[in-house]
Amino acid sequence: MDIARYKPYAAVSDSSGDFQALYQGNRTGSALERDADVDALDGKLKSGGRYWSSKYMALERHKNLKRLRLLAPRDLADTVAGDFIPLMDAETSDEGEGVAADESLSRTPVVVEESWEDELLRKTREFNKLTRERPHDEKVWLAFAEFQDKVSDMQPQKGARLQTLEKKISILEKASDLNPDNEELLLCLLKAYKRRDSSDVLISRWQKILIQHSGSYNLWREFLHVIQGEFSRFKVSDMRKMYVHAIQAISAACRMHYRQGCQGDKSHSDIAIVQLELGLVDIFLSYCRFEWQVGYQELATALFQAEIEFSLFCPSLLLTEQSKQILFEHFWNSDGARVGEEGALGWSTWLEKEEENRQRVIREEAAHDNEGGWTGWSEPLSKNKENSTSTEMEVESNAAVEEFQEETENEDIKQEEDTEALLKMLGIDVDIGASGEVKDTSTWIRWSEEEKSRDCDQWMPVRAKSEAKASNNGGTPEREAEEHLSRVIMYEDVTEYLFSLGSSEARLSLVLQFVDFFGGKTSQRISTNSSAWSEKLLGLEAFPQSVLQSLRRVHEVLSKTQDSSNSFSLESLLGTTNDIHEKADLMKFLRNATLLCLSAFPRNYLLEEAALVAEELSVVNLNPSRSSATPCRALAKFLLKSDRQDILLCGVYARREAFYGNIDHARRVFDMALSSIEGLPLELRSNAPLLYFWYAEVELANNHGNRSESSFRAMHILSCLGSGVSYSPFKCQPSNLQLLRARQGFKERIRTVQMSWVRGAIDDQSAALISCAALLEELTSGWASGIEVLDQAFAMVLPDRRSHSHQLEFMFNFYMKMLWRHHGQSSLSKCWESILQGLRIYPFSPELYSDLIEVGHFYTTSNKLRWVFDDYCQKKPSVVVWLFALSFEISKGVSQHRIRGLFERALADDKFHNSVVLWRCYIAYEMNMACNPSTSRRIFFRAIHACPWSKKLWLDGFLKLNSTLSAKELSDLQEVMRDKELNLRTDIYEILLQDELVV
Repeated sequence: MDIARYKPYAAVSDSSGDFQALYQGNRTGSALERDADVDALDGKLKSGGRYWSSKYMALERHKNLKRLRLLAPRDLADTVAGDFIPLMDAETSDEGEGVAADESLSRTPVVVEESWEDELLRKTREFNKLTRERPHDEKVWLAFAEFQDKVSDMQPQKGARLQTLEKKISILEKASDLNPDNEELLLCLLKAYKRRDSSDVLISRWQKILIQHSGSYNLWREFLHVIQGEFSRFKVSDMRKMYVHAIQAISAACRMHYRQGCQGDKSHSDIAIVQLELGLVDIFLSYCRFEWQVGYQELATALFQAEIEFSLFCPSLLLTEQSKQILFEHFWNSDGARVGEEGALGWSTWLEKEEENRQRVIREEAAHDNEGGWTGWSEPLSKNKENSTSTEMEVESNAAVEEFQEETENEDIKQEEDTEALLKMLGIDVDIGASGEVKDTSTWIRWSEEEKSRDCDQWMPVRAKSEAKASNNGGTPEREAEEHLSRVIMYEDVTEYLFSLGSSEARLSLVLQFVDFFGGKTSQRISTNSSAWSEKLLGLEAFPQSVLQSLRRVHEVLSKTQDSSNSFSLESLLGTTNDIHEKADLMKFLRNATLLCLSAFPRNYLLEEAALVAEELSVVNLNPSRSSATPCRALAKFLLKSDRQDILLCGVYARREAFYGNIDHARRVFDMALSSIEGLPLELRSNAPLLYFWYAEVELANNHGNRSESSFRAMHILSCLGSGVSYSPFKCQPSNLQLLRARQGFKERIRTVQMSWVRGAIDDQSAALISCAALLEELTSGWASGIEVLDQAFAMVLPDRRSHSHQLEFMFNFYMKMLWRHHGQSSLSKCWESILQGLRIYPFSPELYSDLIEVGHFYTTSNKLRWVFDDYCQKKPSVVVWLFALSFEISKGVSQHRIRGLFERALADDKFHNSVVLWRCYIAYEMNMACNPSTSRRIFFRAIHACPWSKKLWLDGFLKLNSTLSAKELSDLQEVMRDKELNLRTDIYEILLQDELVV
């Protein structure tokens, strides 16, 4: 007798199946309720089908059901390949001459009849033995705890599941006692507590653990997520206190590591400090995003300004932390321009200028005192009389001032009474509050529109002294002056969040995340597998540019075969991507800040590119009808005049020229930079591969045929790099001898790169060199040779190191672009297999998911794509996976039930329950596409309960659900927003007065 080999029910390789059944597996809408009675199952369900299919898994709950368990043979080579495994009976197994019984058993699978209860006992004994033998192996403990989840899923009753949860908690508690410093075990234990304990008990447990592990970035991050999502406890002021504790605790841990590093192993300590400081920057960025999302945009901007000044432009003095704070307070309270403001010099330079001015004033006063030999004066006798007279006048003046103040107070009271009378004449009773007056939803719509507009405009902190002058000069009315005063960010508002950064990696991370926060363009500097990338996506309210471009590409591909009237995109649901991307004044601020940061990171091409792009956006937004000239040309030339040896700046500038279609101008800039490389210092010449690679990419992007001039130009550029000859501008197609020398030169240089990559030293220059070698092979020998170069490069690095390198992730995306260019020759199946291989290494990459949909759209069926997404949503869930799965289904125009099931399944996961962008898309989908106001209303209230900090989400209720919410409900929403301490800039009375004035 033979038995069939086990195969997964919904394997990726299969081409048939029920996608809807797979997508209904969520805890809110399960087809088989966990608490249901198993004995009540339908007879057909018991008898039909194979027991391991998803439809019949309920039968596993029968403890007396015996299953066959195969023990794999030791010698796998003797196992017969195929779809069946032969079972040998006892008689045949004993036959055979010269073969011992144990050897026979070692070559054949052993069949054991085992029920679920038997497996439970066996697994428990195995885990107990492993935990005794390896008590400090966290993987064993985590596997034991994960097995309890499997046991819980098989329990038919809620009480039994709770009992299993208690066992899981006891296992993790024992594991944490044996491994008290293991953060992974602590996090798993706290997540188990969350399923059992109330919020108060859970938070108290968190606090006890954080006291013992105050320097753990991972624990603080998870704790902040927990308390931020507790609707009943959430208040902005409470969250600020928690962020203060987190930032100060991690900052103290950094200082402690620094002191230990000075006394012990410095190399090991440096790595720990860098990682800890990077985590500190991520916590700080999370706090700035929190302040922006609750409506305090000015505070978020000021926090960035203060921290960049404090960390990047600190005076080069030996200061204690306290002295540094005192000195910085003097700078913050002065008239000195801060980062991003016009004329900003940086804290250190400003202090030097102040000291120079002070010394100059002292010298001028000393020189003035020495003129004429003055020796002082003596007060005349009449001075006493004058003093007495002045004292009397002062008393009279004080009396006059007091009288004036009383008159002013009486006048203010009278004005208030007149204002109240006026409001009553307008039909507004201030005694009963705004909620009792607003009976029309249109008033709340106008209020929310005005509030949204002010949120977009009021993001820059106001300087206290400038506002005082404006108020004294009658520049603003009294009410406007009060509003502006609330936008003044004092030193006391930022001092508790300031910290020093010692590593250049952390300081650069701070600047790059600042640029990204305000909508600037920066190249991807972290792998999509990093926790910082996942945290960023979880905290966003709209699509980031990197994800948005990939989503647009997906929609364009799918919409070509869809009816245009029924084709929607995920982007269209939110209306706009992010308001800050379209503001000229904000782009000016970003440009100024980036240029100033270049003084701390000279010749950093990432910041130079960010500055040029910010300049483009500011110019284009101010003057959309501008000519075709590159908007950043003037700034680029200015920067090049100040540093003519910055060849990467030349490359960045040339790429911007090519982006605007000025290919001839871009070529002149590239040729100038490459021709000057030989005369540069060695450390600057090492950047040459990046410049050659950018130039070749620009030419290939301008390629309009297999053998066009651009192809020959690219071959010439790459052959100069490979052969090592001095660069000369293109004149003719390179000869075969030149190409041969270039290919041989690339091979020799790659051998050198291989030695450094084996040690883990992977940088942008070496990645660019290998990409250039692959491009040359593609152009001369064909795509297969180019792919082979890249495959050999990937083989140099261990899989774990490959998955955490952003350079190698960039190279894999480059690999996929090369394959796609030649998919006609390489076949779509090759592209499909490569994408699946890439997703196993980079499962959170937006580019790979867009490639997956694009290739799958032509290569395979929609159902197969759905199975792939379902597999990754189960095994490697992330916001990116859910967004692309949703984008695919929405663009395909499938049933509302299926899309709604996807949303519910994503938001049911604890990891993504607080994702604002998913909630906003869900609400917009129900309103705009499903046209289901009642469902939208229910989803909206669930959303604000899960994400109470997102002011944009609250305003969606006013702007999108005003037809389903009454005026009283909208008024109550505003009151809850005030109770949660969200920043509301518009008074409802302003809208009511506008109505009356119009009448």
